[in-house]
Order: sequence, then structure tokens, then C-alpha cells
Amino acid sequence: MTFTLDPCQCTTYGDRFLADADTLGPRREAYRRCEQCRGAGSVAYPCYRCHRLGRRRAQLVVTVANLDTGAVVSHQVVPGGLDPHRDPAGHWVVDLASRVRELAASVGAVVADADEPSLWLSKQWRPDLPAAQRRELEAHTILRADHAPWRLVLGRSDAAPTVDPAARLARLCALADLLLLDLVVEARRQGAGFGWVIRYESPGSPVPSGLPGWCRGLPDALARTDVADALTSLAERGLAAPARLLRPDSPRPPVVPAVDVDQLERRVLADCVDPASGDELPGAQALWRDGRWWHTTLRAGEPVEILAEQPTGQVVRRVRVPLTRGCEPPDPPWLGEPVDWRPCPDCRPGTRLRACDCRLGGRPADSDCPHCSGAGLRPSALRCFTCGDTNRLHRTLLVTVTDLRHRVVHLTWQAGTPEVAPLVATQPNGRPVVQLPDRYRLGSWAAVLGARPEDLADADGGHQIGKDLRDGYVTLPWAGADPVGEHVRSAGRGTAAGRLIVVAAPPDAPPLPELLRLALGLDLALVVGVCDLRHHTADPMLADGLRWSVEVKPCDAPVRPDDLPYRPSLAAALAWCVECLTDEVAGAAPTDPEAPIPVPWSGPRDLVADPVADLLRLAAQHAGQAVTVRFNRTGCAVHRHDDDGVRLLAEAPDLRDLRS
Repeated sequence: MTFTLDPCQCTTYGDRFLADADTLGPRREAYRRCEQCRGAGSVAYPCYRCHRLGRRRAQLVVTVANLDTGAVVSHQVVPGGLDPHRDPAGHWVVDLASRVRELAASVGAVVADADEPSLWLSKQWRPDLPAAQRRELEAHTILRADHAPWRLVLGRSDAAPTVDPAARLARLCALADLLLLDLVVEARRQGAGFGWVIRYESPGSPVPSGLPGWCRGLPDALARTDVADALTSLAERGLAAPARLLRPDSPRPPVVPAVDVDQLERRVLADCVDPASGDELPGAQALWRDGRWWHTTLRAGEPVEILAEQPTGQVVRRVRVPLTRGCEPPDPPWLGEPVDWRPCPDCRPGTRLRACDCRLGGRPADSDCPHCSGAGLRPSALRCFTCGDTNRLHRTLLVTVTDLRHRVVHLTWQAGTPEVAPLVATQPNGRPVVQLPDRYRLGSWAAVLGARPEDLADADGGHQIGKDLRDGYVTLPWAGADPVGEHVRSAGRGTAAGRLIVVAAPPDAPPLPELLRLALGLDLALVVGVCDLRHHTADPMLADGLRWSVEVKPCDAPVRPDDLPYRPSLAAALAWCVECLTDEVAGAAPTDPEAPIPVPWSGPRDLVADPVADLLRLAAQHAGQAVTVRFNRTGCAVHRHDDDGVRLLAEAPDLRDLRS
């Protein structure tokens, strides 16, 4: 039927407007005023399994590729070829993980622990059943795992170096001292065991409410947590942390002493029990601050009631019990005086009220506005655009630029500081654009650390730094406004404790020929987009530099007009392609269930010639326009993005043949 008829969300809580999250309503009772089902109790959804085609393909393909040799080998799972075996409980199962290890060995690749699921056959399946009946049962087994019909597992000829827990913990501690942050090692109870998490925090950050991921112990958590993982969500954790000045020249321990991981783990686990009563506590923490470990318990705080509006029109009441630290360690010597701030005028703390669109551009609230009726505020699920949900506008921004190794620069940008900021452009709405001196340009500080301006990225999430912050451009709300204050307000939006940490280092990415060889081995196309905007370098109103994109797509996929490059460097585009590679390969499976999934199989092959120089030449020839080059097994095709769409420029067996 191409759609499913599922119970409506309102049936979870029954015919009640205000419901408790822990109290379920009568089974299948619908909310009579439901805004989704209108009281019917069920809702029709398009079937995501078959993509509204009404048919599904009973086929899975697992492909293993060796990135060092280009060898590719595949195994297809189809009815009649499962080769199941009995497990100790007597159930028939198909172990895909062991099959992945066999494929990896055949191409000389070492892969990480395969997370491919086991396919459990139904209890009705027996090897002595008629062939047609066995295949029907096997088809239903395969369909239960067809959410990713084509699975790619990448490996290398040599095994990745084993992570030394003590060495990684010492590196994380040293980086915490370098960046002036806390390193938190936390254990929380999860059922009969503990969940471990390692993260960086700004001093004064509250204990996060979410549960940590499941790890077998501290060594396992260290093996799974690198620097980027520990920095992720730093701003979200520190939205309520107080902003204070930094004293980077304060005396600190010169080196990190050796850390006994087992001893640290035992101490944290011991703190999960109240020594006075012997009662079990929710968890415990160890904080690395000021060159030593500070240990604290985690205890249940005062319950907090949260009301959440549902799409059905109901309101669900949840009671959350936050965790608090049993004791706070003393302030480190590098933490200075509090930073001045003022309340955000465009949101209300503890609510979802945000500034209405009728107030954009500094206009007064419209009394006839259909969204806010003149109040100037309206409910929104998005963060406040002005403060990023910190509810504070700081007058000082603390900027840290680092290579995440041993070099760091700490900057303090203070609103109200008189600076010479010449006018460089005017926005179409008449607002002036000025440029601040070098100390406010992160691109200049990247050069000090030996990096390129296009390699600058936010340490929390890896988002690229924009042109305004990189080159010190500021759009003033009116002539004569404080340029440093506007720069601080824009750059500090949503930062943790008024701090912005920027990484000045290129992303870790394989070279383009290596990724091209992999795509050809998979019988897919590698689509590389590049746009030369270097002639816009001196124009603050336009994007500049080179823009790149790298994607893996089916050979017959069209080049769309909106497939435009936007990454600031080729390394950033390659790193993003590798991160999304397994999803892109899964999406390359034919949508038509009658068309089988490819089963690529190829031996080792040499690297192709590096096409970067030819790509740069093409981009320079068509400066200001995006050029997309599709590489596949038959050659390459060059497309140019014009105002009226995408135009095919040339096709050739090799990109070097197009030099003329």
C-alpha cells in the first residue's frame, strides 16, 4: 500500500491534556483533541522501508576495501546463500562479522572490530524445509536488516597503533593545562555497571543531565575518546558557566606527571559509594585542574519539573533529578576576575520565548503580527540568535588559538576598546562595514602558529571559521557604533563561559588519489567540485579563496545545480567525504528494488595521477563559477554551473587530456 497505519503519539498518554511522562494512559485510547489524528488514534505515514514503492529488495551486500592497495572484495547475502549455523542456544544465525573478517583477510586488510549484525532466522526455519519455503523465510530475515543494504568496511594493510590509555590520558591532561580547561573523568551508574565519559569543561560548568556512553571501564573510555571527542559539545555544557578572565602567565606545573590509569579508575569507583552510610551514589568524578586530580562524588539534587508541549497538542510533565558535585575544587590560579555582561533582550530564561521576526532589524514589535500579537516574543524550538541561549551578552571575549599540540595563543577582546577600524564597504541596507586591526583577525594568528587561514575551525564540532572572524570584518548597526563590541557580540554568541577555542591545523584526510582509487574499485563515481573565488580576496562582501567538495555517488547520478562546493580547503572536503563515506555508499544502492545492488570485486591497483593541479587549472579558467568533475571507470566529465543550470563542457579518458 506504500504507507503504514501506525498508532498516533497521543495514544501513549491517553485522553488527557496534561500527562505525566511516567504514567501511561489506557491502551490505544486517543486524545480527542489531538492535532495529528483528530481523535482517530492512528496516523498514516509514507513507508520509509520501501520508499513508497510497495516492494523491497531481499539482498544485502557487504564490501571490504583496503585503502592502501585499492583492493575491494564483496559478499552478497541473498535467499539461498546464507549458510547459517547453530548458536549455543540452538538458534540458526548468520554471522556477518566473521564473514567481514574473512573478506578483510583475503585483501590483506586489517579492520576494526566489525559491528555488522548477526541475522537471526525465524524459529520456523529448518534446513530440511522445501527450498521455496526456506528462501521465503530467509528473505524476511534479510529484510529486517535492509536499512543499510550496502555496507562498506574500510581497512588498512597495517593495523592501527594500539592506544596506550596512560599516554592518551597524559596527553589529554597536558592539553587541558595548555587550553586552560578542566579535564573531567566521570563514572555513572547504569544498571548493574558504570558508564564512563571523558570530556573537557569550562570551570563552573554544571553536571550534564544526559547519561554517558557505555564503556567497560576507564581504559576503554580512553581508547574511544580523542581530543576532538573530548572537546565536542564544550559550548553546550558550559552555557551556564560563569565567564572569567584568564591569566595564561600564572605559574602552572611544567609537565604532566605519570598517571596510573588503574589507580585512578579504582579511586573514582570507590567514590561512587557514600563512605558514611555505605549507600550507592549516582556516580563520581575526577577533575584534572592546576596540575593535579580533584575527586568528588555526584549526588542527586532537587527535583525539577519540566513541561514539554507535544505535536499532538498535549503537554507532558517530566520530573528530572539533576546531579550535583559533592564538593567543588578550588579555583585554579589562571582564573581571573568575572567578566561583565548584560541580560539578553531577545529571550527569556527558562522559557522558549524568542524575539519575533517582526522585530528584525531593530524595528519595534508589530501590534498586528499574527505570531506575537505585538508582544515582540514568540515560542520557538530554536536557540536564541542573539545570545545562543546563554541569556547573557558578555563585554569580553576570551579567544584561544591552538594547534592542539604544544602551541597556543590566548587573546582578550574587550568591548569599548578604541581601535582604528577603517570603512571598507557598505551593506545594501546602508550599514557600514569596517575592518579591525590584526589582533582581531584570526587569520593573522593562524600564520603565527604555522597554519593557513582556511584551516581555522571551531574546536567544538570542527565548524569552519567564517570570513568576518578570520579577517576582522564587522558590520555596524549604525555609523559610530563600537566595532570591537559588535565583533565580540557576534563571535561570542553561544560560547561556553565567554570563550572561543579555535584550532589552527589542517584536518586529517587521505590524499585525493587514494579516495579516487577507492571509488573506482567500488565501481562508483568520485565527484569533485571546485570554485575559484580568489579574485574576491579584497572584497569583504563576497566569499573568497577556493571552495571544494568531494562526494562518492553512483555513476549515473546527475550533477544538480545545487551541488556547489563550499568547503574552504581540499583537506576539509576530503575529511568530510571520508566521514560520510559509509552513508554515501549505502545511499548508492539502486532505489528500484528490481535492480540488484552492485557486488564490486577488484584486485590491488596503482594510484592514479594526482588531479589537483588540473582541477586548479580548470577552476582558474572559469573563475567565479563552480566546476564539477566526475571521475569514473570510463574517464572523467567536466561540468560548469551557470546561472541557467549545469552545462557539460567536455569528456575525456583522463583529465590531463583536457589541457588544450
